[in-house]
Amino acid sequence: MKNFKRIFLIVMDSVGIGEAPDAEKFNDKGADTLGHIAERMNGLQMPTMGKLGLSNIREIKGIEKAEKPMAYYTKMQEASNGKDTMTGHWEIMGLHIEQPFRTFPDGFPPELIQDLEEKTGRKVIGNKPASGTAILDELGEEHMSTGALIVYTSADSVLQIAAHEEIISIEEQYRICEIARELTLDEKYMVGRVIARPFVGKPGSFERTSNRHDYALKPFGRTVMNTLEDENFDVIAIGKISDIYDGEGVTEAIRTADNDDGMTKIVESMDKDFHGLSFLNLVDFDAKYGHRRDPEGYGKALEDFDERLPEVLNKLQEDDLLIITADHGNDPVHHGTDHTREYVPLIMYHKGINEGKEITLRKTFADIGATVAENFKVDLPKHGISFLKDISK
Repeated sequence: MKNFKRIFLIVMDSVGIGEAPDAEKFNDKGADTLGHIAERMNGLQMPTMGKLGLSNIREIKGIEKAEKPMAYYTKMQEASNGKDTMTGHWEIMGLHIEQPFRTFPDGFPPELIQDLEEKTGRKVIGNKPASGTAILDELGEEHMSTGALIVYTSADSVLQIAAHEEIISIEEQYRICEIARELTLDEKYMVGRVIARPFVGKPGSFERTSNRHDYALKPFGRTVMNTLEDENFDVIAIGKISDIYDGEGVTEAIRTADNDDGMTKIVESMDKDFHGLSFLNLVDFDAKYGHRRDPEGYGKALEDFDERLPEVLNKLQEDDLLIITADHGNDPVHHGTDHTREYVPLIMYHKGINEGKEITLRKTFADIGATVAENFKVDLPKHGISFLKDISK
């Protein structure tokens, strides 16, 4: 069985591949992120993912099914009780989440808002589910004139705080979010993430900046990343990966501005002589297009990702493994603005493959964590079954 010196793991945030068997339980019957985007685009142009085997998992309009796939492929079903980013990522690294994070469709409880105002010395405006851009149009000018904090949420378990960088410094914005994080650690709130959402500009032309910062709960247990770090392997976290795991098991954190920058950063990580895991999240699919129900924008982002993918393939060394997957769905033609409970694609490529083929459907995302652990010969997680032998033939 082949072992790899470096594993590159790319999570295409929210790129689901059709409703999961339990989709109805999550009000997601009929959800199909990739399928519906491809239909709306009259076909997706993703030739590289096609060659790897994406349409062999399940045919996607516009993406040719490969006669001789370059990669091993299958799809994965989420086992945990949830469909958010943290649940999906934590499961990928070997955890199983029974208690879902709370969401706040009517805004946050008055006592939480009161505590936040008292501890920060600033009033709160908003306090409702909203699009991050729409709420700036609605409340940005009031914020600039009063210094009040724009607090909002989404279909996710998040408390987001938006503030203009010229009104409240980045340092103070982060301090405010740290206060909010401390307040929401209480079990009665069970908020997955507090997110700083700095912005700039003038009324009518506000723009969020790349100074976003996520304050996540620490994982409820040790992940494969912790085990890797303990055994002196490298764990390079690119994009919001370090935020999702609250820095647990991360040996190097690299921030990104957008998907394109994320691809640049993972390509740069391939020039490093490291031994371990390089782990990238591409958040734009979810944040910019899925939640905003923009199938055309989503489709273009998928095609842009595919255009950058050959750079990764060309830089892979003989003892490297590339894994491409997702953490949940976010069907942009589905009702509401929530994530969707879907299967996710799983593609595994290395240079030792003569001809790829389908492997067994995975019943938990934790199979990735188990595979990473077996590859580096560290303790296996409690959940997940390694597929290393299936892709090393």
